[in-house]
Amino acid sequence: MASYEGRGLHGQIVERIGVRIVGGDYPPGVPLFSEHLEGEFDVSKTVVREALKVLAAKGLVQSRQRRGTVVLPRESWNLLDGDILRWQGRLPPDFGFLERLAEVRAMVEPPAARFAAQRRTSQDLDTMRAALDDMAAALQDPDIMVDADLRFHRALLDAAHNEVLSRMEVILATGLQIRDRFVHHSEQGADPMPAHRALYTAILDKDADKAGLMVEALLGQAARDLAEAREHAERPKTPPARDTSRDTATPATHEADGHHAEEDRTFHPVSSPRPR
Repeated sequence: MASYEGRGLHGQIVERIGVRIVGGDYPPGVPLFSEHLEGEFDVSKTVVREALKVLAAKGLVQSRQRRGTVVLPRESWNLLDGDILRWQGRLPPDFGFLERLAEVRAMVEPPAARFAAQRRTSQDLDTMRAALDDMAAALQDPDIMVDADLRFHRALLDAAHNEVLSRMEVILATGLQIRDRFVHHSEQGADPMPAHRALYTAILDKDADKAGLMVEALLGQAARDLAEAREHAERPKTPPARDTSRDTATPATHEADGHHAEEDRTFHPVSSPRPR
């Protein structure tokens, strides 16, 4: 059973059922029978009941009279729930969702940057600078790059010293992680460092207007990166060109080719692609 740190056995069942619902393995309207789940996961009725309560609070399932617990459609889900966002990150990218996330960021982050420029402390600057340094050192390591980018944006929200904005970090950071892991792991996208450095400098200089403009520029670049990644992912794959050189081969060559083709039926593993 997959690890679900700090949440116990019922949390592990929440994880497994939640991933299946978000991934479409349990489509809307499907009943979830407690006895079946108990048998599949080898857990007690109490564990399943508690797990379904958690999923109901997230809007994923609902208990209905005479039908038991059924899976709800996506429009009922709490899309801002951290677990639901994280589970979506395991799936192939939903570009429509990522574009809606970008709209939310555009509403929140430019004003947050203006407040940060006015209210930042030396500790805020140190945290942002450390995240920037880690981003620069990790340009060839997408996983570390994503983590450092998230720390930078968390620090930006915290530097506004508004507790409501700081709570937005849970929403933005989890969703941002989905987007970043796709863009930074692909070959698409521009170097993110110049825009982040310019934003940091504006906050350092307490230039609120410039900080807001720098965030808008950063978000604009992020939107372009996402559009390029979407175009690349949705581009039809071109089939390999047919090798016509064999069509003019002599009978002796065909005979030899037939011999080699018979030999080549054995599977030969190829080397793994290099990490990107």
